[in-house]
Amino acid sequence: RLPEGEKLYPDDVFTDQPEEFFVSEIIREKLFYKLREEIPYSAAIVIRTWEEEGELLKIHADIVIERDSQKKIVIGDGGSMLGSIGEAARKDLEYFFQCKVFLKLFVRVEENWSKTTQGLRRAGYLLPETELK
Repeated sequence: RLPEGEKLYPDDVFTDQPEEFFVSEIIREKLFYKLREEIPYSAAIVIRTWEEEGELLKIHADIVIERDSQKKIVIGDGGSMLGSIGEAARKDLEYFFQCKVFLKLFVRVEENWSKTTQGLRRAGYLLPETELK
């Protein structure tokens, strides 16, 4: 029922979100899918580095959690869970970007990150000018 207005974006632009947003959401999805109820949903993904080398996309990302006890769960026995999360995410990323992807995941504990302006901003959930009240 709204009147048609002028276009805000060109026809070839599908979203206003950067590629890093989609990478972090794909990794986060795999984290939750693999761990189910074992980890709280306050985990975030922070992209550390992003390098394009020809047909290869190299991404290093942190899985940020709030408690040290969660770190063992995310990493798993001998790194098995972290490897499984990374492999599943890499496959989806290769499909998304239509190129080879090298994905390296790290687990970082940042207590109560989801309750601070700085933590939420670093995870990409707040704009730079936004402050928590």
